[in-house]
Amino acid sequence: MPCPDFSKARIIVVGDAMLDRYWHGDTSRISPEAPVPVVRIEQDEYRVGGAANVAVNVQALGAKALLVSGIGEDEAGSILATKVEEFGVRCSFIKSTNMRTTLKLRVIGRHQQLIRLDFEDKYRWQAAPIIDKCLEEIKLADVVILSDYAKGMLAGVQEIIKFATQHNVKVIVDPKDPNLTVYQGATILTPNLSEFEAAVGPCKNVKEIEQKGLSLMERLQLEALLITRGSQGMTLITPNHAPEHIPAQAREVFDITGAGDTVIAVLGACIATGTSILEAATLANIAGGLSVGRFGTATITADELKSALEPHRYSTSGLKGVLPVEVLLPELKRRKALGDKIVMTNGCFDILHLGHITYLEQARALGDCLIVAVNDDDSVKRLKGQTRPINSLQQRAKVLAALGCVDYVVVFNEDTPQRLIAEILPDILVKGGDYAPEQIAGGIEVIQNGGKIEILPFVKGCSTTSMIDRMILSARKQELSKEEIVA
Repeated sequence: MPCPDFSKARIIVVGDAMLDRYWHGDTSRISPEAPVPVVRIEQDEYRVGGAANVAVNVQALGAKALLVSGIGEDEAGSILATKVEEFGVRCSFIKSTNMRTTLKLRVIGRHQQLIRLDFEDKYRWQAAPIIDKCLEEIKLADVVILSDYAKGMLAGVQEIIKFATQHNVKVIVDPKDPNLTVYQGATILTPNLSEFEAAVGPCKNVKEIEQKGLSLMERLQLEALLITRGSQGMTLITPNHAPEHIPAQAREVFDITGAGDTVIAVLGACIATGTSILEAATLANIAGGLSVGRFGTATITADELKSALEPHRYSTSGLKGVLPVEVLLPELKRRKALGDKIVMTNGCFDILHLGHITYLEQARALGDCLIVAVNDDDSVKRLKGQTRPINSLQQRAKVLAALGCVDYVVVFNEDTPQRLIAEILPDILVKGGDYAPEQIAGGIEVIQNGGKIEILPFVKGCSTTSMIDRMILSARKQELSKEEIVA
């Protein structure tokens, strides 16, 4: 899945623009007046937020963004306009004396947000002046992104959606109104889980999310519904296709501020280039993962997206490590849909040695990702005897997952991985040693599915059993030496 060329994409961003202000300082003491930290302000910083952050993220990708929004005739409005234009975004602001520009002031001590102060007036804008600002641009636009923060800019959202669709321009909405029916007719709606449940009711499990999501999509006449679910990733629902669950990026969360802006900006920019909805959602998911790893509102460039894709050879979610099969299967489904070749092997991998590393590196070179199925402890005992394994399952799996040539580790508890292999159905099944393909567990299923078997030779002189034998022999020699000394 290559990163799209965003250079020809033209996007209109309409919504609630705001200014984010950060006061950074040291918090080395508690106030004697009240049990609160004293912050000695050392830095004053401005960043764009809301729809302005969406437009800036679009521009950072290399696409062309026009921001249409309302601001007050005040200092915050002037600063916001200047900051947005610094990023190369063309602005078409509607100024009003009846409102203040939304300003969010955050006090930061030692990189932690201590308090946020909001200065805002909610003002219900009519759709007509917004549409007037878009009349010429809509003829060249590929996508309209509606960034709703419930500040009033999209009070006439139905009229704006109809205007865009009449010009055959796709409309992607990041909603805030609990009544999602106001966004009827949009192309793609991207509620978070709480916004989704506010509209359809609580969902006890993923199946209920899928069922209610499909019903909502049909009711609102959407082409797709993308539900963002925080640490659970995203759920993409489209007509005539099974729901897709995109796991969250495996990254440390530093700050979620503006992550939703990044997601919809990348989603919209990808759709503007003709990228499929699944690939667009996948890239948006990756960008969201990059965003939460940074402080405050952040922009993600196309080069950063490319770099994020490269370590895992276009992994759709960035997942890596020991995964339960129910998480691994949808991950592999997406990778196969994007053209990646899946390689799989299995073993006990009790004491990892040079033979194992060479074998796994050779297996990984056969495709785009390598799955290692590893026996659990009980399975190893049945195969190798009661003295094995030497290392526990947790230790063996963690060491395997740490190898650069291994993309995923999955555990099985049967004597053979036949059931697991038949469930995963890799493109290439790899086995070490001297086997005929029909002797390999799961081999028949893989071949019947159009896959193939690869037999790799073992490295001579490298085996776990011989290593254990040498260690036992060495220990015995040491014991004999001690006995001779004592005698």
